[in-house]
Amino acid sequence: MIEAVIFDMDGLMIDSERVTYEGYCHVLAQDNLTMSEETYKTLLGKTVKAVYELFEKDYGDKYDVAEVIKEVHQYINDRFENEGVPIKKGLVKLLQFLKDNNYKTIVATSSHRNRVDKILNQAGLTKYFDDSICGDEVAKGKPDPEVFLKACSKLNVKPENALVLEDSESGINAAYNANIKVIAIPDMKYPEEKYLKMTYNVMDDLLQVKEFLQQNK
Repeated sequence: MIEAVIFDMDGLMIDSERVTYEGYCHVLAQDNLTMSEETYKTLLGKTVKAVYELFEKDYGDKYDVAEVIKEVHQYINDRFENEGVPIKKGLVKLLQFLKDNNYKTIVATSSHRNRVDKILNQAGLTKYFDDSICGDEVAKGKPDPEVFLKACSKLNVKPENALVLEDSESGINAAYNANIKVIAIPDMKYPEEKYLKMTYNVMDDLLQVKEFLQQNK
């Protein structure tokens, strides 16, 4: 029986992956450098450490990665401020259904607390969640299960009574490692076969998740 739904944020609730990729391209272009979409896809759902490793491999160790990330975040912030936070299809309808039917809800993301709180507030989503756990509140990032296990602990639910919603391979893997059912809603990168095998289901959008929960109450 599902008592709680655990949400990833970027690429799952917020249509931010494309904006983030455009941010990296914008920042790198200032130094006449490029990043392919395929390269960017390898970073989805990964930790900041993974970004550092990619930059060192592709651009050399002289690059100030911290500054790049800071500038990319500023680019995203400016876009969100000017254009609004782009939310995924069906998100609000799903969240309202969960609220109306007394499901517990939590955001479990690799993003840091200050960014998460700001984006959820900007998007008007804070009221739908019981809690959140962020990347700076765990020792190990996805695919380690820590963030999802701590999410269950915060909500006081057993992993077997929770459901994770994820778009990234590392997030799917983390939920699988936590022994929590995971539904994948792919974003820019469709999961490889080995990750698809870890999922409980794969759906096109969050409206389908709402329909699934309605049918399995």
